[in-house]
Amino acid sequence: MLLQIKNLKTHYRIKEGTVKAVDGVSISVKEDEVFGLAGESGCGKSTLIRTLMRLIPDTAEVEADQLRYKDQNLMDLSDREYRDDILWKEISLVPQSAMNSLNPVYRVGNQIMEAIQTHINVDNREAMQKAENLFKGVGLQPALTRNYPHEFSGGMRQRAMIAMSLALDPGLIIMDEPTTGLDVLVQERILRELKEIRQKSKASIFLITHDISVIAEMSDRIGIMYAGRIMEQADALELFNEPYHPYTLGLKNAFPSIKALERELISIPGSPPNLLGDIPGCAFAFRCPFSIPECERERPPDIEIKPNHFVHCIRTDHIEEFRNLAGDKKTWQSSKSAN
Repeated sequence: MLLQIKNLKTHYRIKEGTVKAVDGVSISVKEDEVFGLAGESGCGKSTLIRTLMRLIPDTAEVEADQLRYKDQNLMDLSDREYRDDILWKEISLVPQSAMNSLNPVYRVGNQIMEAIQTHINVDNREAMQKAENLFKGVGLQPALTRNYPHEFSGGMRQRAMIAMSLALDPGLIIMDEPTTGLDVLVQERILRELKEIRQKSKASIFLITHDISVIAEMSDRIGIMYAGRIMEQADALELFNEPYHPYTLGLKNAFPSIKALERELISIPGSPPNLLGDIPGCAFAFRCPFSIPECERERPPDIEIKPNHFVHCIRTDHIEEFRNLAGDKKTWQSSKSAN
């Protein structure tokens, strides 16, 4: 395992109480794999990676049973040690808002040089040569390193940020919504380049997005996040072919399939719960058409249904019935949140 997270909690203290943005998340990323994390906006995906990158505010409280990268316990590192030993060198980030992540008055190549020279002792010429080679690797002309961010299109800025994330050959690249705000042709080009980069660098990728199609195309394993918790995680093909959690079944219904063009898309009624305060049972219970009273009272354990296939649900014994009913729109209209 490259990255191991067990029972990670990130809670924000505000005047009204405690917001449990990440509430007991356990996932792992293996060497040389793409782990995709999908979920609705506001489910805690960005808070999770901000916790890993130490970008959360002082009002947040973080605890975990385990948070390890390779053989290092990240919880034991000071902020200075994390910046010197882990950031960029071992774990790098392609942020969600690539449009706003580059300094507008600073040439893009110089910004990449700065990331390189902060961590390794090289002169300007060698650092710029490295930046130009990185631009080649993501499909940008080396001469563009002398341009300013406003001279780049959205797709070019995204690729520039990907180039920066590769500057120090990290073992893990975290990508937060790497295709958001880009048209479909640019998205396809970026995803194709990510596949090529992965083959060349052998870095693992932690891919966070709400786009199921991107997750399906890129990921070896997938986690489904909802209301600060992981509902299900498994190998990509297994998750799509044999989903166990009702929320995963609902997400499948909401996305089109080229194999069933005539199929009606079914949305999940209702909205995610308010994360301010405690949710004693399953976070999805109120929107779930298969919930029973126990679902609202007991927090489900993470059950390993099959090797490396974990489900956050107490009703996995009824999965065949749920799969048969989940494709019927009336099933979801009967849930509590639809009434």
